[in-house]
Amino acid sequence: MKGQFITFEGGEGAGKTSILSAVTAKLDMAGYDVMTTREPGGIEIAEKIRDIILDPLHIKMEGRTEALLYAASRRQHLVEKVFPALKQGKIVLCDRFIDSSLAYQGYARGLGIDEVFAMNQFAIQDCMPDLTLFFDIEPKKGLERIAANKDRERNRLDLEKLHFHEQVYEGYQIIKDKFPDRIQTINADQTMEAVEKDALACIVKYLKK
Repeated sequence: MKGQFITFEGGEGAGKTSILSAVTAKLDMAGYDVMTTREPGGIEIAEKIRDIILDPLHIKMEGRTEALLYAASRRQHLVEKVFPALKQGKIVLCDRFIDSSLAYQGYARGLGIDEVFAMNQFAIQDCMPDLTLFFDIEPKKGLERIAANKDRERNRLDLEKLHFHEQVYEGYQIIKDKFPDRIQTINADQTMEAVEKDALACIVKYLKK
């Protein structure tokens, strides 16, 4: 793979999706060949799986089912969109990837971080991100942002209690310790302009190495 695979991670309300869009525009202006995408989704099949996973009516979905659906979506997304872009030398910016599965299903759902990681190896074929930005904000503040944003998509994960989101946050801390060379922390409890500046600086510094 000739390109660079950069992922954006964080709990609900961290603002990573908005920052990804803003950073992409700045990188485009700077002459970088950038492609953006998201998980679950990014392509037709994966978007349909996303609808199943995040449908607020699907409250009976069991943890392993959820994890397997994410992995299936991830596989098709990689094959159809990410792998071809990386082969073309593009910088791929992805809103969520495997770390989300480790934090949400592996830790918060109690399936086990190592177990969910092993499950995903079949899907990703050792395709790990080159760089991951973790947008760090306390879960309570993130959920307050969601409540204040009337235009934001409401999904099944938003219906989880605060404790679940706190578990997700704890899971991310463990994952950061497992992959310290790959994961860089961005303080998301700032103005959007400040977060954007920090995220862009982190990416550009990495790309210039």
